[in-house]
Amino acid sequence: MAYVEYINKSLFVNHIYFNKQKLSKDQRSVLKRQFKFYQKLSLTHQSYFEHRVFMVIKNMEFIGKDLEVTQEMKVMISATLVKLTFGLRDYRIKSVERIIFYPDEFYSQTNKAYHKGEFNLGYKALVFSWKDVLHGYDIEDDNLNLAVHEFTHAIHFYFMRVRHRSTSAAIFLNAYVELTTMLDKNPKLKSKLIKSQFLREYAFTNQFEFLSVVIETFIESPDQFKSQFPQIYMKVKTMLNFNFAGY
Repeated sequence: MAYVEYINKSLFVNHIYFNKQKLSKDQRSVLKRQFKFYQKLSLTHQSYFEHRVFMVIKNMEFIGKDLEVTQEMKVMISATLVKLTFGLRDYRIKSVERIIFYPDEFYSQTNKAYHKGEFNLGYKALVFSWKDVLHGYDIEDDNLNLAVHEFTHAIHFYFMRVRHRSTSAAIFLNAYVELTTMLDKNPKLKSKLIKSQFLREYAFTNQFEFLSVVIETFIESPDQFKSQFPQIYMKVKTMLNFNFAGY
């Protein structure tokens, strides 16, 4: 923790598995079809990725509302969480114990409105419109990915809770504070970011939405992000500890 806090925001080792699990052929085929991120990993990293997906599926409750939950749905959603946390040691985010799927937009009892996705902290659940999850992956460079967006909220809240006992949380949150501080101290950069509309307007609703939109954009348009805003890109890369798959 001291090394992460004061010397270098990176982990010595973040993949140690004594009983590495494998996905079935059908589950692996979902990753090969739907996840370019997985395809770009080395064979060793692919085996780590599969193990994490296996463990997330094993420990997550999946609930379908007016639709049957398929293996494809389980793999795609679990792989989204694994992708976001792949550079970190802590990937089993305990703020989420269940995933609830609706076929389309659903009515939320939380704020009495229709939603495409929702993180319910009290129920430890992520709720998704499956139609909109698929749309997020069908168009891979529009910086709109519902699953990435909502999982980022869950990761953010969980890391805030375990900040002082998790090196992964420390890396993530410290780098995020550095990012927001950098923007506050550099009004020209902040103004350029806002005027460019590179991040959609929703990013500037509050700090939580800003984080989710920044990470959506980082995941979906890394080359463009790095070219236009290299300082911001590097802070997000540090947050996620991404040093693979071309990032």
